[in-house]
Amino acid sequence: MEANPFLLPPALALASLIMLAVVFSGLYMHVTVLGLEVPLTMPEMMKVLILQKSGFLAEVMFVLTFGAPFFFCLLCLYVYGGLLWGKPPPGVLGATRWLVRLRGWMMVDVFFISTLVAYIKLGKVAEVHFGPAFYLMFVLSVLLIRTALSVPEHWVYYQIRRLRGDKDLVRPEGGSVFCGKCLFERPAHETECEICGSGLHKRRPNSLSLSLALLITSVILLLPANLMTIMVSSNPTVIERSTIFSGIQFMWRDGDHYIAMIIFSASIMVPWLKIIAMGVLLYAAKFGTKMAPQKLAKLYLITESIGRWSMIDIFVIIMLMSTFRTHMARVVPGPAALYFCLVVLLTMLSAHFFDPRLMWDKAAQRNTKAT
Repeated sequence: MEANPFLLPPALALASLIMLAVVFSGLYMHVTVLGLEVPLTMPEMMKVLILQKSGFLAEVMFVLTFGAPFFFCLLCLYVYGGLLWGKPPPGVLGATRWLVRLRGWMMVDVFFISTLVAYIKLGKVAEVHFGPAFYLMFVLSVLLIRTALSVPEHWVYYQIRRLRGDKDLVRPEGGSVFCGKCLFERPAHETECEICGSGLHKRRPNSLSLSLALLITSVILLLPANLMTIMVSSNPTVIERSTIFSGIQFMWRDGDHYIAMIIFSASIMVPWLKIIAMGVLLYAAKFGTKMAPQKLAKLYLITESIGRWSMIDIFVIIMLMSTFRTHMARVVPGPAALYFCLVVLLTMLSAHFFDPRLMWDKAAQRNTKAT
């Protein structure tokens, strides 16, 4: 628990909002390519995507780097403002649920790392200078991570219940079920959690089928994402189409070994490892396995946390597009960029809808049969 649990989260959220406004209104990079000056801001990158008829990528960038952090911070101020005021505001339970959901969808830190990767690629053909917004994005990343870590939903729901004057919590007699949102133990006969207002289920309904459907879809989309063109580079004399793998090969041959390894890890290794890991988890939840449920739980936590880093490749393409947009030098995304972006989002959703408690159920059944 934080030393100042009531004050620290809203203070961090307010600082994050201020920093977010500064980052999105300031100069992010200044690139000189072929004698042309290209000042880049975050909104300018999104505008370029829209003009290049890549509106979906613009929407994804907006949601992950601005929308999710913005609403996360607003909700944090709203919820904790009520706690400080001593009176829960209207809709505080729903606001808290969304506050918790948005934590995993903020990717400012991923975008910052992507900028460093793009810088190494751009530095060979252009003169790049970082603006104030770039350095402040690092500060914003740290603030958002710290804010997310300072919001324990279990404690927040307890404080809301205390302020509402509800009766003290006691261990329910007879059967019970744990709420997946507020993490409190509730009587088995409840259909709606009295503490957080979410629906109560012994296990998430249709968890396996929904998670499996999303996983299969991501596997299908991963094939064109790896085989089709992800980026088209052109100048008056040459048009070059590259796939994820050919781009990695080019960087490796060009001497950018570290960047090649980063892109290989984020774009090829992480998606496939996450798909394999989710397949193992789904198999364990459906049929059981000899692997200890504790190890499976750790595998699930790792799988849930690493998927977002696959967006590095997409963010790099966005920055290259924003820089090279003239007839003398142009970069546009290929069809694989859309497929790959969908793969990242679908695998994240597959992990989100998976109920890890099913693995413990199956392990308990195996132990019962063994005895």
